[in-house]
Amino acid sequence: MDMEKNVIISIKGMQKYDQMPADSIELVTEGKLEREGISYTLSYQESKLTGMEGTLTTFQVEPERVTLMRVGEFNSQMVFEEGRRHMSMYQTPHGSMTVGVNTRHLMADLTDQGGEIEIDYAIEIDHAMTGRSVFQIYVKEAESQT
Repeated sequence: MDMEKNVIISIKGMQKYDQMPADSIELVTEGKLEREGISYTLSYQESKLTGMEGTLTTFQVEPERVTLMRVGEFNSQMVFEEGRRHMSMYQTPHGSMTVGVNTRHLMADLTDQGGEIEIDYAIEIDHAMTGRSVFQIYVKEAESQT
């Protein structure tokens, strides 16, 4: 482990599904930022606010790719790579499904002090586009705990 620190993560998300009004979420939570070599890992616990209490969310940030992993009551792994489509397994308490993740835009600019991640992607279920999501994630160091 090269570096690990407590951070404040603010997430702004917008999701738009067919025939439904856009749904936006804004969340500020404490989490951890870790660096190993040239990749970063950002993790936080989901809360009641996101409807996924008891789930640990981790973003693994590599130079050209971001992998989102959720472990807990909701399990999923999604790979974001600009201009590429990846299949993902999504497990919920109500069953599991395979979704396609089509990343339109990916920007990840993290340093040991924090930074930001922006992901714009479309979701496909059974080869039909069902929605589009845009996430902006800002990371900054937590106040020193001395």
